[in-house]
Amino acid sequence: MSNNFKINSKFRPEGDQPDAIKKLVSGLKAGKKFQTLLGVTGSGKTFTIANVIEKVQRPTLVISPNKTLTAQLVQEFRTFFPKNAVEYFVSYYDYFQPEAYIASTDTYIEKESQINEEIDRLRHAATAALMSREDVIICASVSCIYGLGSPDYYRDTMLEMKLAEKIDREWIIQKLVGMQYVRSDILARGKFRLIGEVLEIMPPAREIVTRIEMLEEKIEKIFEYDFLTGKKITDLKKVLIYPAKHFVVPEKNMGEAFLAIEKELEMRVKFFRDAGKILEAERILRRTRQDIEMMREIGYCNGIENYSLYLTGRKPSEAPYTLMDYFPKNFLTVIDESHVTISQLNGMYNGDRSRKENLINNGFRLPSAFDNRPLKFEEFEKKISQTIFVSATPGKYELLKNEKRKMVEQVIRPTGLIDPELVVKSAKGQIKDANEEIKKVIKEKNRILVTTLTKKMAEDLADFLKENGVKAEYLHSGVDTLDRVRILEKLRYGEFDVLVGVNLLREGLDLPEVALVLILDADKEGFLRSETSLVQTIGRAARNVNGRVILYADQITGSMTRAIDETNRRRILQIAYNKKHKITPKTIKKKIISIVDHEINPHITKDFSEMEALEDISGYIKQREREMKEAAHSLEFERAAIIRDEISQLRKMQIG
Repeated sequence: MSNNFKINSKFRPEGDQPDAIKKLVSGLKAGKKFQTLLGVTGSGKTFTIANVIEKVQRPTLVISPNKTLTAQLVQEFRTFFPKNAVEYFVSYYDYFQPEAYIASTDTYIEKESQINEEIDRLRHAATAALMSREDVIICASVSCIYGLGSPDYYRDTMLEMKLAEKIDREWIIQKLVGMQYVRSDILARGKFRLIGEVLEIMPPAREIVTRIEMLEEKIEKIFEYDFLTGKKITDLKKVLIYPAKHFVVPEKNMGEAFLAIEKELEMRVKFFRDAGKILEAERILRRTRQDIEMMREIGYCNGIENYSLYLTGRKPSEAPYTLMDYFPKNFLTVIDESHVTISQLNGMYNGDRSRKENLINNGFRLPSAFDNRPLKFEEFEKKISQTIFVSATPGKYELLKNEKRKMVEQVIRPTGLIDPELVVKSAKGQIKDANEEIKKVIKEKNRILVTTLTKKMAEDLADFLKENGVKAEYLHSGVDTLDRVRILEKLRYGEFDVLVGVNLLREGLDLPEVALVLILDADKEGFLRSETSLVQTIGRAARNVNGRVILYADQITGSMTRAIDETNRRRILQIAYNKKHKITPKTIKKKIISIVDHEINPHITKDFSEMEALEDISGYIKQREREMKEAAHSLEFERAAIIRDEISQLRKMQIG
């Protein structure tokens, strides 16, 4: 059942938010295809977008550059819209090694992947919501431009059952198997069991079991119960069962697809044999026939997506079906951190194409595998309707679509905080000066970020600071993901005072304790010292009332000039607003929530150390499994991964 979008929040739009909301809504109603919300860090851009969604009442796709930011957006939107459907759609692989062939060494690499079952469940919940209601917000990573099954096939394959309806046992078994459900005595997501006249189905989107009780092939009762507790949830008059996989094909279409695949196979084998490539001809013949046989038997095979051209009824080179095809036509698109996300969307197709060329040229895949692909950027543009770009530093694409003077600005923060004060100092002697500035800020019990140009410099500077009595750590791409999380938490807790990094923009840093940002070698033009990077880095000091930024440079580059001018322009507007409304800025107070409260090594955890016997491990493992599922359900995937690794070590101890 659908509801209208209704925000539930004690906050009301403040600062620039009311004007931004009004302009964006007006632009949507006027039919503008593209708009840009230029919002500074900490100005409440998500809340502004939430208000826009409430006013236009349209299903919305929010695309962001990574899983972590996507999860944060889901949590924020769920807080604003507790009675509406806010779903999470990202790549469901914990680990993914794509199929590949390296011709120089004659090495074939089989596709290898580890699917995160909870993320898979959430993806199904997203498409199920789109099929059943209109008040839907899907927060997605750029994986939303990769191919899914046909939404028409998905919709046509759905199964509806009603009370008093006649139903045939054999037909229902065939129907569920055709929907990619597996019959099993042990229920799990995507499985069903039929014992006597009782049918139980667990759809892929949630751990809720639908139970259908029949009498003489007539449905007498339908109800749902919680799989984990067995507790009954509700009685139903009818139920809609969604397919177990996104890639489903009606039986009549499957036959046509097999004929098309076999025809292409025949042509490809002839091509290789005519070229004297006997090995390649035999390879493609054997592999493809094996896949066809598997699909005939169970309706599925590993790598089935490589036959998506025929299985989805598309024409060669036609754009693949994606998550966007599951939305109604009038959906709204929001591209968060657009200066990063747009470039990601733009680069997906070419990388995928080059990998497949080797596979196809050497007989591992048919040429139609090229059509199993992400969208080209121009195809993406055609699939989206009205779009709002959101960024503190819009890129060239956004500027092209929407002139800067026509962008919707959100410069005033509801907290009254102003952009940090900027100081430019000579790069000669920058390390010595940085050391002195750092010690001043530490005395005030605040934290410091320092950005360098190389990993080696970050490590060396951290060591230098330690030798000079400063508690410092470094952070860069060579540091493991979970170690990065721990380092950031330790900085916030004050276990050390200075964090040195190369590109601190990627870490999703939200550190109100940081009062000073030092940008070394700010005049070295390039990606790390571009206008966009400089403005974003300067913004890391914008959550502290004492925020300052020092740029070390011996010349003022064009990027520096533009970044400094933009920051000073914002400061003038912010200071004037605070003076007019008599606002005294205050540092943001943000609770530190640890996601690594249990170390991977289990022997140091409290519960483990209190065990009286090795036999207690089984009970502890079950407890940790519950906690892992709860963490994943709350989108705390880093914490879930830590617990999963701990469980793995505990099981090894059992075996040992």
